[in-house]
Amino acid sequence: MTNNTQNAMLVVSLMDLTSLNTDDNQASINALVNSIDPKLGIPAAVCVFSEFVDDAKIALANRLLSHVKVATVTNFPTGEAPLNEVLNETLIAIERGADEIDLVIPYKALIKGEADTVLKYVSESKKACGSRAKLKVIIESGELKAPALIAQATELAIQGGADFVKTSTGKVAVNATLEATEIMLNTIKKSSKPVGFKAAGGVKTTGDANAYLQLTTEIMGHEYLAPETFRFGASSLLNDVYKVLHEAQQ
Repeated sequence: MTNNTQNAMLVVSLMDLTSLNTDDNQASINALVNSIDPKLGIPAAVCVFSEFVDDAKIALANRLLSHVKVATVTNFPTGEAPLNEVLNETLIAIERGADEIDLVIPYKALIKGEADTVLKYVSESKKACGSRAKLKVIIESGELKAPALIAQATELAIQGGADFVKTSTGKVAVNATLEATEIMLNTIKKSSKPVGFKAAGGVKTTGDANAYLQLTTEIMGHEYLAPETFRFGASSLLNDVYKVLHEAQQ
């Protein structure tokens, strides 16, 4: 088995297979779940809007894939909803069966210097999740731009109790980058807390993913590359990875 094949298998297992489109419907969520080929690898989670959590759960169960987590998003994509709405959104998503909540921080508030606002959104969302759902915090690194702000947002997410810190919504001009990933991973490492990392948006090929795997191994060690601590948020990545794995089986 080549390194590329091994990496491709690893990438599938670390993937949050994602559909967050304004025209999503039950049929498109079923198609998302049906795109999983268990013979070529099973993702860690599927990530959908809250109203489709039930549909995703049913579709996964129908394919005997109930062990695949279902994630959803809150305060998405602009990070500008009032906190009470975000908490309500979180509780409803958990009642629908969401295993993981991907919260967008109010990153525009952070740019204005309002760190306390960010911390409150994270810590209150963590309380709402309790032991029922993991909290993955989206800092929108491409909009924060400055390394100091990216590090600060990561620190605030960790301080507020995040289980994962995630680069991006995938809905802005600049999403996951290796530069932001390096800052975020080093910040997580410095905290000495068991916090995961998720690269989202722009990771489209096995080659793209391999660069993130290599960087993460250098900073965090190979054991960090497990679904409990590392994820890719992606939609088109699965097709490319499956192509590599299918060719390896020929």
